[in-house]
Order: sequence, then C-alpha cells, then structure tokens
Amino acid sequence: MNIFSFFAGAGFLDLGFELQGHYNIVFVNEFHEAFNHIYRYARQYMGIAAPRYGHHVEDITEYIDGQHSDRLQRLLEWVEESKAEDLTGFIGGPPCPDFSVAGKNRGRDGENGKLSGTYAQLICTALPDFFLFENVKGLYRTARHRAFFEELKLKFRKSGYSLTEQLVNSLEFGAPQDRDRIILIGFRQDIAERLNINTENGSLIGFPWDKYKIYKLDEIKGIKWPDKSPYNEGVETDIPKGIVEDLTVEHWWRINDVAHHPNEDMFFKPRAGIVRFKTKDEGDVEKKCYKRLHRWRYSPTAAYGNNEVHIHPYLPRRISVAEALAIQSLPANFVLPHDVTLTDAFKTVGNGVPFVLAKGVANEIFDYINHNIRK
Repeated sequence: MNIFSFFAGAGFLDLGFELQGHYNIVFVNEFHEAFNHIYRYARQYMGIAAPRYGHHVEDITEYIDGQHSDRLQRLLEWVEESKAEDLTGFIGGPPCPDFSVAGKNRGRDGENGKLSGTYAQLICTALPDFFLFENVKGLYRTARHRAFFEELKLKFRKSGYSLTEQLVNSLEFGAPQDRDRIILIGFRQDIAERLNINTENGSLIGFPWDKYKIYKLDEIKGIKWPDKSPYNEGVETDIPKGIVEDLTVEHWWRINDVAHHPNEDMFFKPRAGIVRFKTKDEGDVEKKCYKRLHRWRYSPTAAYGNNEVHIHPYLPRRISVAEALAIQSLPANFVLPHDVTLTDAFKTVGNGVPFVLAKGVANEIFDYINHNIRK
C-alpha cells in the first residue's frame, strides 16, 4: 500500500508504517525545513529509500487556497496514479497545541487548530482510499473541541468515508511513556465494499483496535510504581518488585544503549550551574518544569517545549536526544544529524507519535484489510 504523509515531522508515524513491511511512503509533506532535514537524514542512516514523489517542505494550506492550483493538481495526479497501482492512504497528525489543555487551547480558531480542518478538506478533495488522522485527547475529550471533531467526522462521512476511532495510550503498545492520542481511521465506502469490510451508518465494523496492544492501561496504572527516591548521582539501584520492567525508562535506555548512541552528547547545558539538577528527587514530576524522571517508572508525555524540562534520573543534567528517542520507543538505529539546533531536535522528538504505537496501528490497518479480504 502507498502512503502520502502530511505534517511528517521527523517521521515517527511514517516509520511505524514503513517498518511494518506492507506500506511504501511515497510522498512526504512537512512545513519546517529543519524537521524535514532530520527526516531525510534518519532514513538515509537506516537505509530507507526516498519517497517516490519526493519531499515537500511547504504549507499544507497552499494545496487548497486557490492560489497554488498547480500544486493541488500535481498532488491529485499523483494520488490517482498511486490508487491505480495499489491501495493508497493519507496519514497525518496536524499540530495540536490548540486542542491541548497543557498548550494554547485555542481550538479550531488557533493557527494550528485550523490545520486540522485543512487536512480534513484535503482528504475530502483528494479522496484517498483510506486515511489516518491523529491528534491529542483534548480534541476528543474537551467539550468545545469535541464539537469540532464531530464536525470533521460529518465532513468525512459526507465525502463517502466510513470511520472508526479510539483514544489510545502509548503504554498499551509498550512505550515507556504515558501519552494519550486520538486516532481516527476512515475508508471510502466503495473501497470498504471492495475489500468486504462491513460498515453500518458510516462506521467501520470490527476494527481490531486491541490486537497489537501488549498491556491494558487500567492494569498498568494500577501497579504500585515507585514514587520519589533521593537523588543519588551515578548510583545503580535494583529494580523494584511488581513493576513491568519493559515499560521503564531504564529498560529502554539499556536496550537502545543510549550511552553509546550517536546522539548521546546532544543535551542542553545549564547556564546557571547545576545546583537545581542535584537537589530534585528522582521521580519528582509534579511540576510542569524540571521533572526528574524515575529510572524504574515510565516517563510523562515527551513534551520538551514551553519550558518543560525532563531531568536525568541519576545524573545532574537534562536528558539527551538519544534518551528522548528511546522514551519515544524509536529503534536504536534512528539517529538525528548533529547540524540541527537542540531546540529543533527536542521539539520534533517531542511532537512525534511513539514508534511502537504507530507500528501497532499500521499492523491493525493491514490485518483489518487482509482479514476481510480472506473471508
């Protein structure tokens, strides 16, 4: 299957589809040039081929604003060419701070909030065979944002799509991070019929949302995880009994060998000394700024902007890019170039979809299609 990716960032969502084995990323769109540079470098490092229709560092609104009709026409031609060859999908997660309670919370009228509507309009114009729309839980749970989400769904259904949605958490798929995301998936009705997919009143029936989940969220949250521990610089500690080691920060840092990762030396150095890094307890994540992670617990949401600082559990510094990538469950051979700013590096890492979550959803889509074809 062919995938057109929008708001690609460093490409964590794309990588989940690429490494699943049954998708080709054929088109990549990203507004920020630095993020796209990271995307290209990481793929080259991993030996992944460049997209057939190229990288497009441009504003997605230019495809539908009427002033760049040549860009829209070119995109539509590529989509039609791709659909004639194989099933073709759009995937993307529009920037989400306008729907986040911890962010700007401006909703549909914010500059980023408007991009969700733009992405929906582009889907309804290009009419891919299927699509994935990803965003923060605020779009799904906050009443005034939910109304906008329902409007988007109505727009998709009027354009002939049947839908399914779920609020998922990266912990369920095995990432060491408490991160909620709403995932909306749509298939065009004619494609659903061709693939023997059952639909009812604009909804997809039987989508296997739980098939690739490893853990149940309520059970994970019910575990007695370690709370705060006194900061002990460089001191090893034993793993507590009764926890799930695979969901801990320390486990992922070890399997990714972050101390020897090419990005291990990329972290912010404090301007005013390191006193603050030596006085905070391990596991003290109560405040938005200066959260010291606990090695034997999962991380809060990987958000490294807006003065949110995550501190190493047992060293007097902020976490490195290598450590942040592991928290996002990226493979150990996913590497960022050293010629990007630390701000761009941490921003794109924090913006990304955890890799194991992306791969799980990609697997679910593939199995859903093929299970129904085999009926």
